[in-house]
Amino acid sequence: MNQMAIAADSTDGNILSHIIRSRRTIKPHNYSDSPVSKEIVEKIIENANWAPSHGRTYPWRFFVYGFEARESLADTLGKIYCELTSQEGFRETKLVGLKQNILNAPVTISIALERDKTGKITEIDEVMAVACAVQNMHLTATAFGLGGFWSTNIAATSDRYRDHLGLSGGDKALGLFFIGYPKSWPNADRGPISDISKWHGW
Repeated sequence: MNQMAIAADSTDGNILSHIIRSRRTIKPHNYSDSPVSKEIVEKIIENANWAPSHGRTYPWRFFVYGFEARESLADTLGKIYCELTSQEGFRETKLVGLKQNILNAPVTISIALERDKTGKITEIDEVMAVACAVQNMHLTATAFGLGGFWSTNIAATSDRYRDHLGLSGGDKALGLFFIGYPKSWPNADRGPISDISKWHGW
């Protein structure tokens, strides 16, 4: 692609910076009852599909749940949580919270990794690619005024749930991404970049 074709002016850069800095982790109990349209969800997943992928394996897979399908998902993951948790480790609040998150969010997307069958790309490379895809999802959701929350609870990242999704042994379930219109948008801040960066040759 011609470099000029992808050049952005300063206004575009400012808009992108605003979206990035406005992004928040907003959990489903803070969502309103307003529905999220299928068209917006499709745009969120389309942008996820443009994430960088080492070796062009495009390992991300998405399973989208809305409306009545959320109840089945909540039941499935609730059962998996009970199966995986020892009597000593079981927490009723965890079980209730897991199921309630799904029911409170208008849209729940299961995030999964389908490994490249040739093995030419390492697992960590593909996990990082999926993480980039989820970041694209979160930023796109933010641009539409939607809150997002990536949950990696024990049930939603289990081999048991991976199998339920119809994936194979080398693949991974990587949690749930919740989307909804927030009741309010929380404030946040960050420290100076001098705290997190070291510069050489500048």
